[in-house]
Amino acid sequence: MRFVGTGLQGAWIIETESHEDTRGSFARTFCAREFRERRLESRMVQSSISRNQLRHTLRGLHWQAGAAGEAKLIHCVRGEILDVLVDLRRGSPTFGRHEKVVLSEDNQRMVYVPRGFAHGFLTLRDDTWVSYQMTNHYAPQSARGLKWNDPHLIIAWPVDQPRVSDQDANWPDFEPAAITAEMP
Repeated sequence: MRFVGTGLQGAWIIETESHEDTRGSFARTFCAREFRERRLESRMVQSSISRNQLRHTLRGLHWQAGAAGEAKLIHCVRGEILDVLVDLRRGSPTFGRHEKVVLSEDNQRMVYVPRGFAHGFLTLRDDTWVSYQMTNHYAPQSARGLKWNDPHLIIAWPVDQPRVSDQDANWPDFEPAAITAEMP
């Protein structure tokens, strides 16, 4: 695996190193030792998969507050997504900034999303599957979100009217004082 820094402190793009032969290919998608060497959280306690039938489905921007905070490892195993991370960590030099990364079954890149970040994605193809590994268990009472089209974040999504759940459409706008009060 190759770790590539992003414009957000602590967030990484992880490129798999595929080994191919006549049978197909093989690549590692996680190595606790390599994560620890970079001081990344490496104890994954939960895995989930999101299946998205239609292109331009948007999920996010989500995080868990307080003690339920989690780091995530995101991998698009089928299709293609535009993955978005927003730094919500109090005192971070990249607080309030976002980063976008295209993840696909073709490029086999992953994103490490640190604790204290909001995360979301937009599907760019029909029938897209996204795998998540998390360092904490899901805690519904700690679930938080920001509106996907928040005017303060200025995220340039490639579509004006994505398919969004009612919950995601009704998250509040970015208010730094309210968010940093919940973050470690």
